[in-house]
Amino acid sequence: MCRISGIVNFVISAEQKLLMVEKMCEIQRNGGPDDGGVFISKDSNVVLGNRRLALVDLSDGGHQPMHYKERYTITYNGELYNFLSLKNELKSLGHFFINHTDTEVILAAFDEWNTSSFSRLEGMFAFSLYDNLDNQVYLVRDQAGIKPLYYSTKNDSLTFASEVRAFNAVNFSWTNNEYWPIFLMAYGHIPEPYTHKKEIISLHKGSFLKYNIDERKYHVESYHHYSFNIHHSVENDLKTQIRKSIENSVRKHLIADAQVGVFLSGGIDSSILALAASEVQNEKLNCLSLYFKESGFSEKKYQDLVLQKVSGSNHQFLLTKDIFTNSFPDVLSDMDLPSCDGINTWFISKQAKELGLKAVLSGIGADELFGGYPSFKRMGWAERIRNIPDVFLNSFSKSKQKKLNRISYLTLDGINGLYLFLRGQFTISEIAKYLNAEESQIRNILNEMPALGNIELKDNRNVASWMEFNMYMQNQLLRDADVMSMSQSIEIRVPFLDHQLVQLVMGIDANIKYSGQRPKQLLIDAFIDKLPEPVWNRPKMGFSFPFSEWMKNNGFISDIMMQGNDKSQEYYKRFNNGNLHWSQMMSLAIMRYRNHE
Repeated sequence: MCRISGIVNFVISAEQKLLMVEKMCEIQRNGGPDDGGVFISKDSNVVLGNRRLALVDLSDGGHQPMHYKERYTITYNGELYNFLSLKNELKSLGHFFINHTDTEVILAAFDEWNTSSFSRLEGMFAFSLYDNLDNQVYLVRDQAGIKPLYYSTKNDSLTFASEVRAFNAVNFSWTNNEYWPIFLMAYGHIPEPYTHKKEIISLHKGSFLKYNIDERKYHVESYHHYSFNIHHSVENDLKTQIRKSIENSVRKHLIADAQVGVFLSGGIDSSILALAASEVQNEKLNCLSLYFKESGFSEKKYQDLVLQKVSGSNHQFLLTKDIFTNSFPDVLSDMDLPSCDGINTWFISKQAKELGLKAVLSGIGADELFGGYPSFKRMGWAERIRNIPDVFLNSFSKSKQKKLNRISYLTLDGINGLYLFLRGQFTISEIAKYLNAEESQIRNILNEMPALGNIELKDNRNVASWMEFNMYMQNQLLRDADVMSMSQSIEIRVPFLDHQLVQLVMGIDANIKYSGQRPKQLLIDAFIDKLPEPVWNRPKMGFSFPFSEWMKNNGFISDIMMQGNDKSQEYYKRFNNGNLHWSQMMSLAIMRYRNHE
């Protein structure tokens, strides 16, 4: 796992480009503390940089940027879980290898199959590959979008990095995206492909960018996208297939030459991972958990039930309001793109780092695939009521109840309106009032960006799955998990997003996949003999903190908000009086914080 950066430019001097890329790498150093390197092409047009977090082949043989056959150079961020099978296949085709990394396998695969090799890669990855013979530079991102990759083509250049803040090292006078506060207030994050800088965008998952250096032109092409093509319309042995697929995924995700742990919240998903990992690693397994004094949020009793069934080392940490308060400024400083979430990941990753771990398994993806969110039940109802005339839907925007005022979002077209109805933070009228803008302007921006169009799926529950997988998970969970963990030099691995597992689950008929009395019943049944009953036979709890109480009368947040305009002060008072959700307050505090950076 690493952080990457690079520049393709024909005007800036070689010395300047080297300095810029070195600074980009240094800004991202926490994501790659073990090693670093910079490569410059013979014609000085291409500079690639890398910061390495070593997990596979800890020797100098894993140094990057890495070369192959004196033709290819790569800077790579990720883990390839099928690299051993690919390596054996490539050996049979005459390819040679001089180290034990998955990085070299990607280079050999590209040499053999060119861009067709990308769809053969299974794992999480974002990389840039330079072909000095064809004079092409490629940017490539994994199928599920687990690893981030941002790029810009400003000033007749190609500039890229794993984090947006790394672009601050490049003297291109980046322009603020004037829409990012609108996105943050509506979504709680900035949806892909946008960032808070107008010229910097995210490469879409399952895509590659090909930059022709001679012509100074580029194009972006999709090499894979997941779809709900039904292959399993009868139940048969699906539970057995799911269990074997998850266990196989966990086994692959534990491959490393450094210590790997498991985040154990006490919920269904993390408990399954811990139980499966325990059978592989036995006494070597490290389970990490957070718990709180506040009984309404602490899941310690469920964690304890799972820990009784796993071997290895168990580490439970009590997180208090004082620790949260003292750490909160550092959390905001480590945040790359503005987001109301991800703070929980920062704290658990900090504990993982202090234990000497390099990577941890996380349960991200299970809710999206197996139907764990309320949206799976609400989507059909949302589709029906959005047919009510807009004048009536808009009337709900003045309601003081968050669940009611979001109904007005159903006046927006396509999946955007459905998403914001189910997960939106502030209404269009609230955003317009706070930002001193016209409601029509806010409405038009949210209606057009991001341009997702209509989702043509027959079953509303699959629409919910598409939405959660491609929007909420993509833009918030994965992005926040990546940047917050890497700020602590920790890699988060997500076994539920294993390529083979995702394809299996998306191919199951909705009436089978979402059947049962409980959310994720099919997943529960696949591990019913392993899971302690109290873990699955209880209401769902997200991995959250007692934020509402911890943020009230918080000195740091108070300084940010009370030094703002009248609206900022009004909303902070509303929050302290219990009339504003913590996530809404978080978004406003981040806006104020970013405006004073």
